[in-house]
Amino acid sequence: VQLQASGGGLAQAGDSLRLSCAASGRIFSSNARGWFRQAPGKEREFVAGMNWSGGVTYYGDSAKGRFTISRDNAKNTVYLQMNSLKPEDTAVYYCAADEYLSRETQRWQYWGKGTEVTVSS
Repeated sequence: VQLQASGGGLAQAGDSLRLSCAASGRIFSSNARGWFRQAPGKEREFVAGMNWSGGVTYYGDSAKGRFTISRDNAKNTVYLQMNSLKPEDTAVYYCAADEYLSRETQRWQYWGKGTEVTVSS
């Protein structure tokens, strides 16, 4: 099972970035997929999640109205479109997969290596 996140980088406040997370191995399209982030000195927090069909989505408070999660099951890939970026969005972003959709970090079974996002003011 491998999850590979990409798309991070440097941005200025107000910019947009799109993160991608490609899955391989025993990850199936029936898995829920999620995005989390961890800023320096802080705990990992839930950003957004989507069930296998895409019919149910959850967002963390920091993402509501600015970020959009989507998925392409044919490609086993999930995306996080981040608009109106703020310096406080600076963090390492991780993608995750599990059978069930949850806002709780500890409930996700599979994790990818993160991709770093830095937003300057």
